[in-house]
Amino acid sequence: MPPALRHLLQPLNLAGLSTLAALGLTLRWVAPERQAPAFALLVAFALALVVRDLVEHRRPRLALALLWTMPPLALALLALAPRLGTPQVLLVVWVGVAAYILPMRTALLATLAANAIAYFIVRQGGHEAPLVMTLLYLGFQAFAALTSHYATTAERARDALARVNADLLATRALLADSARDSERLRVARELHDVAGHKLTALTLNLRALAANPAFADRRELAVAQQMAGELMGDLRNVVQQLRDSRGLDLATALRALAAPLPRPALQLAIDDDVRIGDAAVADTVLRVVQEALTNS
Repeated sequence: MPPALRHLLQPLNLAGLSTLAALGLTLRWVAPERQAPAFALLVAFALALVVRDLVEHRRPRLALALLWTMPPLALALLALAPRLGTPQVLLVVWVGVAAYILPMRTALLATLAANAIAYFIVRQGGHEAPLVMTLLYLGFQAFAALTSHYATTAERARDALARVNADLLATRALLADSARDSERLRVARELHDVAGHKLTALTLNLRALAANPAFADRRELAVAQQMAGELMGDLRNVVQQLRDSRGLDLATALRALAAPLPRPALQLAIDDDVRIGDAAVADTVLRVVQEALTNS
């Protein structure tokens, strides 16, 4: 299924389109000479709603322009059928979208202005209770605006929690690597200071025995000296390998940092020869990438 169609079939979009379709059914009670322009305005409003949703992330300026074309379309449709009452549903739909996109003050002022115009249209159209009708739909609009506002607040809180969680996961990965490096260095020091010291003492004692004529010709002593020398070489190799840290696993930490974010996608390319042994430097790189992802 194409992404655009999948997006349109989301429950919230389906609810909005179903509402517009139901509104279209009420236009049959409009005067025959006004039905064609009324349907045209309704289709234009629906297209503006759908296209705005599809291009919201790719072309934000076009999405914003389409958002501002929706109230005039709704008011024009209301002007064609002022006594019908149902065209004001379009303003409810628009307020729900506007409260999600625009700053609350801007959305509030635009809503009040649109309802003031709607009141005069309904009043001039001869509606029996223009003020009651306007206030009734204004209540629906307030409900839609508050629902969108709370949804936006919850979404921002969720994103903030996801960023904090990603930060903790990335920091934990760096700390785990740093702890492993510290443990390797500790084991290397223990082997060098304790086992190496005792093995050196053993080698010196074997040399002293070899210098004694009573033991100089013993084959067992020669084998013991050879094994002590080989063991000393193996011990030095092990200590050297433990000290040669491969550095912190920065790639895993960065992927953990970007995993909870739906966009932008992190394309990570780190050369195999890059090694970061200092935890402070790795943490600085992590913070730089985190800031870049947050501001994108």
